[in-house]
Amino acid sequence: MTGRDVFLRALRREPVPYTPIWLMRQAGRYLPEYRAVREKYSFFEMCRIPDVAVEVTLQPIRRYELDAAILFSDILVPLVPMGIDVEFSEGKGPQILNPVREEADVRSLRVIEAREDVPFVSEALRRLKEELKGDRALIGFSGAPFTLASYAVEGGHSKDYKLIKTLMWTRPDLYAAMMETFTDTVIEYLSLQIESGADAVQLFDSWVGNLSAADFRTNALPYVRRIVEALKQYGVPIIYFGTMTGGFFSDIATLPVDCVGVDWRIDIDRARDIIGHDKAVQGNMDPVVMFADASAIKAAAADVLRRVGTETGHVFNFGHGIMPGVPVDNVAILVDFVHTESAKIRAGVQ
Repeated sequence: MTGRDVFLRALRREPVPYTPIWLMRQAGRYLPEYRAVREKYSFFEMCRIPDVAVEVTLQPIRRYELDAAILFSDILVPLVPMGIDVEFSEGKGPQILNPVREEADVRSLRVIEAREDVPFVSEALRRLKEELKGDRALIGFSGAPFTLASYAVEGGHSKDYKLIKTLMWTRPDLYAAMMETFTDTVIEYLSLQIESGADAVQLFDSWVGNLSAADFRTNALPYVRRIVEALKQYGVPIIYFGTMTGGFFSDIATLPVDCVGVDWRIDIDRARDIIGHDKAVQGNMDPVVMFADASAIKAAAADVLRRVGTETGHVFNFGHGIMPGVPVDNVAILVDFVHTESAKIRAGVQ
């Protein structure tokens, strides 16, 4: 059974010989080979040049026995053809040069035509599918509407989300129009990825945890639901992940997704009890543990595996992305331990 098989079976809550593992941001700044490529290209160039995106996607797959590769890209890539000017500055993160603040800004946004606007994404996925040869799964992804809209309105990272929340509360009509445009774009974007070979897709809702539960239900969840329902026709597993969403799990459980990503702020067995046992769960080790020694890494991973036990439907991951500066050998320790220890648990070996 290949890693691809195990990953997809886990997402469908079917029996697996071990717990599959992939890591958010697994192709990133902790890898020296990534940093070597980054010296030659800007970040957006890396996303837009298929040869480079393929190379960087495969770097962690060559190093580690991960069960899935995730396309190297960024959630802000589709914003550019929508009419939003995005700039990546070293040390500052993404900056929106023409933030969406006024009614005219919202009305000027366009739904992308993915095949024409982001052909490099399709090309990279097709090449990756060939390179992986069915041995590892291929994951596509997009930002979810609230997170994408937050970047667009706030102009970059935010501490209080004052601008988008104010828009949401004072101009609900304008907010809804903006969210519909982002929603249609995400459907178009992820449809292209699935048609180009993605075995599964993940919706990243990195900022949605800053909403109240009531605002999440009213102003974020319906748009995610429309995306998921539109994509179900393809039959590929869909993962929904957000940080600080533990207070929303009973609402997230109503989504027809196959898997819910869980951050480290809640025990994964507690999360599963709230989400329900009819969906797979993904996570949820604290990524900072990777700076500790091997015994601490194994103890943290063992705790997650113990809480899941032999129940089907678990994909091991961090509760957020891997961080720059993590020792590369520690990742090998984690991947090997998860595979080995979970196989023992599932075989009933104490």
